Amino acid sequence: MNSKELILESIRKHTQTKYEKPELSVDAITYPDKQAKFCEMLQFVGGEFLILKEGENLNEMIMRLNPEAKRIGSTLSYITCNTFNPDELENSTELNGTDLAIVEGLFGVAENGAVWMDQNVKHKALYFISEKLIIVLDKNKLVNNMHEAYRQMEIGQYGFGVFISGPSKTADIEQALVIGAHGPKGLMVILK
Repeated sequence: MNSKELILESIRKHTQTKYEKPELSVDAITYPDKQAKFCEMLQFVGGEFLILKEGENLNEMIMRLNPEAKRIGSTLSYITCNTFNPDELENSTELNGTDLAIVEGLFGVAENGAVWMDQNVKHKALYFISEKLIIVLDKNKLVNNMHEAYRQMEIGQYGFGVFISGPSKTADIEQALVIGAHGPKGLMVILK
């Protein structure tokens, strides 16, 4: 038995009264137009969005918006503009120099413009090392708030998930804002 199990067993032995979990009802905020609120909040935190129109070619749109991107990584089968498949790399350090990463989000949160990313790539560093990150998201998979989001969260085969909202940014004590300090300098969500 490891130390964590020993501690939990000791707590169980010394617990006198057990209580059932209370029923929680949360009256959380909802929006009449989740897509409009999601896009508004995504822009507010520094991200960009595009709504793919019927018949529009996703790959052509990506290349038109990112003509300078030379090293493009994606594992998505419908992305053909990628120059490499990140899952074929042995080590995450080989992702260094990635101009653009194209990944798929599971759902978006209107309340804060965040997208839930379950690690569906071999190296989670792909989400953070590229200069720009594009998240492709089904526009029908938007929830109102974080309460709804927590009920939908799943962790897949790699055991990692993260909410991403806007490009990476930080501000030091002197209030100097730095974009891209800990991740991509740019984030775009394409709603399809």
